[in-house]
Amino acid sequence: MNHDKLTQALKMLGEILENRNQRFDLVVIGGGALLLQDLIQRPTLDLDAVALVAAGKWVSSKPLPEKFLEAVRDVAEAFGLPYEPRHEKDWINGGPSMLLKLGLPEGFEERAQLHHFGALTLRVASRIDLIFLKLWSATSPNRGRRRDVDVQDIRAMKPTHDEILRAVSWCAIKDGRSDFVALDAAPVLRSLGFEPSEFFDD
Repeated sequence: MNHDKLTQALKMLGEILENRNQRFDLVVIGGGALLLQDLIQRPTLDLDAVALVAAGKWVSSKPLPEKFLEAVRDVAEAFGLPYEPRHEKDWINGGPSMLLKLGLPEGFEERAQLHHFGALTLRVASRIDLIFLKLWSATSPNRGRRRDVDVQDIRAMKPTHDEILRAVSWCAIKDGRSDFVALDAAPVLRSLGFEPSEFFDD
């Protein structure tokens, strides 16, 4: 999906939910969140929901409510988007919900940008929070080939030295290993054009 197709799909989803007297409020991250803010140009396969907002509380987005998924899959058929069980996952999915348990960056909730599509409200992660979360993904030992996409997305956001420092510090705290920077963060920092020794002592 590019920006236009994602926006059109979300508008249809909001209309369908409105017609069915259903309202949903999601917190979204990842490539879809970047697209919605025109922070990247590349297409994305899905929109990652990290949380649902219910009665003012942020709760796990996994599993997403069945009524919501029914509407998501109706839109998928209309737009030719991925959906279960035909595909590995739906074009809106709660895959990254574990990040809510891990703990999102401090101030994430206040910085999230509200986007309304009829009966659907999206709280879209801010640019700085997406830098944090993309760096977290990029430094995962299990990320594999997707790491290149994460690095590309971080580059597109043009982070400053201070923003990268804050992001690496947050990732290191969440990871908890004393060798996190040397083993996992350093290669990513170099690929972004930063020298690890600029941030931390060897």
